[in-house]
Amino acid sequence: MSTQPQREHTYVLGSDPLELARLDRQAAWLEPATRLLLQAAGLKSGLRVLDLGTGLGHVARLAGDLVGPSGSVVGIDRAVEALAVARQRAEAHGDHHVSFVEGEVGHWRANAPFDAVVGRLVLFHLADPVTAVRHHLADLADGGVFVAIDFDLGAARTEPRVDLISEGLDWVVRAFSAGGAFPTIGAHLGPILRQAGLEAVTTFGIQGYLAADDPTGPSLLGGVVRSLADPIVKYGIATAEQLDLATLEDRIAGGLRRARAVLLPPTLVGAWGRRSSVK
Repeated sequence: MSTQPQREHTYVLGSDPLELARLDRQAAWLEPATRLLLQAAGLKSGLRVLDLGTGLGHVARLAGDLVGPSGSVVGIDRAVEALAVARQRAEAHGDHHVSFVEGEVGHWRANAPFDAVVGRLVLFHLADPVTAVRHHLADLADGGVFVAIDFDLGAARTEPRVDLISEGLDWVVRAFSAGGAFPTIGAHLGPILRQAGLEAVTTFGIQGYLAADDPTGPSLLGGVVRSLADPIVKYGIATAEQLDLATLEDRIAGGLRRARAVLLPPTLVGAWGRRSSVK
C-alpha cells in the first residue's frame, strides 16, 4: 500500500533564471544541514555516489567534497539547462571527480553499482516515491546506502503566530499538493524506504530557528510563494491581490518584527537505509 495519494509527476516550480537563483539561495541555506545528514548516513572518502535530481549540482558537489578525489559522484537530472550550469561550476571549482548526465530519475539505470544513492528534494516531486527508490536499489552495491533528504513543510510555523506567514505557508502547501507534489514527505521518508525494501532505516530531521530580524525567513518564504504564484492563483488558493508579490517579503519581515516572532522553516529530514547484502 502506498504511503501517500497517487499523483502525477509535475515539477511545479519551473526553471527560469529567477527560480534558479532562488534555488541557489535555498541550497546555500540547506548546505550545513545537508552535510550533517550525508555524514551521518556514512558518506566518506573513496565512495562512488549517484545523486538523483541533481539540478544545479549542489548536492553532487557537496557529496564530492565528502568522498574526495579518490571517490566519484554522478548527478542525473532531466533539466538540460540546469545540468549545463552544474557542469560549468564543477569545472570551475576543479571538481573533476563530479560529473553530470541527462536522465529521468524514474528510468535511468547505472552501468556499474554505486556505494551510495542520494537525493535531496527529489522524492517530493515524484508521483510514486516508493517505486523510484526501489528502482535505484539496482544501482546500489550490496550493503550500499540510499539517502533521501526532503522537507516536512507541515513543521513550519512562527512562534508566536504571525497570520500572514501562516497564510503564506498554507498557500505553499496547498499549491504544491494541487500541483502533484508531496509537501510533508519528510515525515514519511522512513516508511517509504522500508516499503521499498531497504534495511536498518534511520531517520531524523534538522530545523532552524530564524530570529525576527533575520532576512533569511522573508526571503525563503517570499521566494517560494513567488515561484508558486501561478498555481496559487490558478487553483483558487489566493488571489494575485492577496499575494501582492511586490510587497510580500517586506510584509513578512514587518510581521515578524512586530510580533518579535521566531520563524521555524520546514524541517529538513534525512532518512537512509542499506541494501541487503544477503544473497
